[in-house]
Amino acid sequence: MQENDFTVAGQQQLDVAAAKVLRNTYTLLAATVLFSTAAAAFSMATQMPYLGPWVTLIPYFGLLYLTNKFKNSSLGLVFVFALTGWLGFTIGPILNFYLATQGSEPILLSLGGTALIFFSLSGYILVTKKDLSFMTGFLMTGMLVVFIAVIANLFLEISALSLALSCMILLLASGMILWQTSAIIHGGETNYISATVTLFVMIFNIFQILLMFIGMGDDD
Repeated sequence: MQENDFTVAGQQQLDVAAAKVLRNTYTLLAATVLFSTAAAAFSMATQMPYLGPWVTLIPYFGLLYLTNKFKNSSLGLVFVFALTGWLGFTIGPILNFYLATQGSEPILLSLGGTALIFFSLSGYILVTKKDLSFMTGFLMTGMLVVFIAVIANLFLEISALSLALSCMILLLASGMILWQTSAIIHGGETNYISATVTLFVMIFNIFQILLMFIGMGDDD
């Protein structure tokens, strides 16, 4: 009887811990989205030119490394805001381009589509409580393969490959949102900073790809 009591108590403790990580993750995610939006608005207002893929990626990976290295300290919060702010800053010129050529409709549709995808996927996991830990290997391998292909295509510049990679990233990013949310509620992810970074980057990627697809559809 005592053993059962300890088992139930342990499960309740795990649920409380997971709920705390989830709450902190969503709070930080909302804050970083707002900060990134402010950085994008600043970039747009100052008419920053497009920085190009290499100038964008090198600081991104540096900040990603620092965020992961200091995720267990207060410095991790500094770097996560620096990382998400940088991504917002670099997308500003792209948003200005769409505003100048197609108006605000593609941006608004992409924002709405991104929000719909994120809340639908997260809500599905929160309601069903599915354990998707079995997807870890597949998703990590898929992200690595796509990353190598994206870098290669920066040199090859094959439009058909770029389109195929965008579709793959959209699917993998959606899978990562499912997986990360599942990892939080099942105790596989206990650090809200790393969870926030994963979710933010996936949301950012989905928004960019939807913007490209919608922009292509509206292009005369």
